[in-house]
Amino acid sequence: MPAARPTASSTAVSAPDAPAAVGPYSQAVSTGEGRGALVYVSGQIPLDPATGALVDGGIEAQAERVLTNIGAILAAAGLGWADVVKTTVLLADIADFKAVNAVYARHVTGPVLPARAAFGVAALPLGAGVEIEAVAVRP
Repeated sequence: MPAARPTASSTAVSAPDAPAAVGPYSQAVSTGEGRGALVYVSGQIPLDPATGALVDGGIEAQAERVLTNIGAILAAAGLGWADVVKTTVLLADIADFKAVNAVYARHVTGPVLPARAAFGVAALPLGAGVEIEAVAVRP
C-alpha cells in the first residue's frame, strides 16, 4: 500500500509587480495560509516586469532587480524579507559574489537573517548574471 500523502493544499502566488514566469512554473507556491505554512519563491532573474527583458547595467543592477522582484512576490503573499528563512543565490560568475552580497544585505534584513547558499554556475536563463530563490514561513 502506498504511503499517505500530506493533505496541505498548495496555491500559486502571483505578483503583478514581478515578471511572469519564463517557463511552466509559478512565481511562488504557498502551502497554506496559517502560521508555519511555507512560501516557496521560484528563482528570479533580473527581468523588468514592465518589459519582460533583462535590466540594463552591471551585476549590481541585476541583483537589485532580482531582490525587488522577490520582494514584490513576498508582498503578494502577505510576507516580507523578515519572513524568509532560506535563500539560494546562483551566479554566472562567482567573482560577482561580493557585489551581489552588498546589494543583498540592503534588502535582506530582519531579526534573524535567512540561511543561504551561493553557487557559481555555468550559465543562467536568458544570459542573466544572477538568480535567487527564497523560502519564507508564515508567522
